[in-house]
Amino acid sequence: MSLVTSDYDFALPEAQIARYPLPHRDDSRMLVLHRAERRIEHCGFRDFPKFLGAGDLVVLNNTQVIPARVFSDDGKIELLFLEAAGENTWKCMVKPGRRMRVGRTVAVGGVEGTVMDVLETGERLVKFAAPVDLEKVGHMPLPPYFERECEPEDEQRYQTVYADAPGAVAAPTAGLHFTPEILARVPHAFVTLHVGAGTFKPVQAECITDHVMHRERYSISPEAAAAITAARRVIAVGTTSMRVLESRARDEGRITAGEGSTDIFIYPGYEFRSVGSLLTNFHLPKSTLLMLVSAFAGREFVLEAYAEAIREGYRFYSYGDCMLVL
Repeated sequence: MSLVTSDYDFALPEAQIARYPLPHRDDSRMLVLHRAERRIEHCGFRDFPKFLGAGDLVVLNNTQVIPARVFSDDGKIELLFLEAAGENTWKCMVKPGRRMRVGRTVAVGGVEGTVMDVLETGERLVKFAAPVDLEKVGHMPLPPYFERECEPEDEQRYQTVYADAPGAVAAPTAGLHFTPEILARVPHAFVTLHVGAGTFKPVQAECITDHVMHRERYSISPEAAAAITAARRVIAVGTTSMRVLESRARDEGRITAGEGSTDIFIYPGYEFRSVGSLLTNFHLPKSTLLMLVSAFAGREFVLEAYAEAIREGYRFYSYGDCMLVL
């Protein structure tokens, strides 16, 4: 077990960063990790239902990405609307920060906003004179490693087919592979975790335990809690679903209905309480997400699998291929 951040690094050829989606969602490849045998199997995502047994339940995150990336009317300021923080008030990331000190104003869609506070994290609290229509003025907030602007295709493809709970600024990408047809073939339930921009934040501390984790809002319905509790095995779709389930199980002792926020940081040494298998995409080096997967499958085995995926030309990150950990 390693708590040294540099032990979660790997080199990825630029050509294997998936900057655009495949023609069809379920065209993705799926690397299957059999933990008990420490065996790696190459499959396609369409094979996913074959790995489920009687009593299994697939748990997905139904958060919906909002068009949170906004530019000021004069084009000089870029804002990322992270979350509502009061009436017509938003917590925002802004660029350039030097132009957005306390008291400075910015116009978005003809609505004037004033910087009320600069948080320790560098984010701004901006109070607007009226509601800002993000559907009209906002853009899909694509991950920075795409290194391109949002295109019409992204409005649909950087969103799961079952997304119906607006509030995320990043997609729960393991769910992007699902089509309505595949979803209908697997027993499933939904939880909600509104993915924040912190999901892309690399761990910069030399020791994992010194990293400050971002906080995200979640909810679990009574119906979902009952189904999860009754399941023989829970297959979490994505690290976001995993964080909801493990956070609730840790705090409540079991999966119960309710809502709250979590800053749970899962890294090697963590004792899993609710999740039996994980479907996830390939993650950034030295990221909390890679550390979570390493906690679940073992760091050496995960990095061995990543090396295999790189050799075999798998596509990485949000629009990339996936990995099923059994």
